[in-house]
Amino acid sequence: MEDLHKFVEKVHDQQEKEARNKKRHGQGNPASKLPTKQHGTQK
Repeated sequence: MEDLHKFVEKVHDQQEKEARNKKRHGQGNPASKLPTKQHGTQK
């Protein structure tokens, strides 16, 4: 029973991380993605 509880906690943590990453990287809203500096460094 304890293993099941640990597994459920692990899954919830993973889902939280995925939601945070999705929000941070702006999937679903391309305008909110962080700009890259690739073109600024090429000279």
